[in-house]
Amino acid sequence: MELPNRDGDGYLTNMHDWTPAIARAMAEADGYELGGERWEQILKAREYYDEHSVVPPIRKFTKYLGAEQKAVFQLWMTGPMKPITKYGGLPKPTGCV
Repeated sequence: MELPNRDGDGYLTNMHDWTPAIARAMAEADGYELGGERWEQILKAREYYDEHSVVPPIRKFTKYLGAEQKAVFQLWMTGPMKPITKYGGLPKPTGCV
């Protein structure tokens, strides 16, 4: 699959290019698997963005998920908002560098 244009950090340059297939292809290119809980979190982040027009900070997002922050970090093995927003086709989180 040919991926749409992405910026230097791998984020889509046009949010409207996002599809589940593109998300999975982007993750695969980065060596990530988007199954189960990871996929659910991506969809929840998109839902949050649709409702609030903003990417939530991790604390707000874990509260929205009803999950423990530590568990979300362990699932992603990194700061979770970057891969969640990247593969979710959302803007870069402002709290992440």
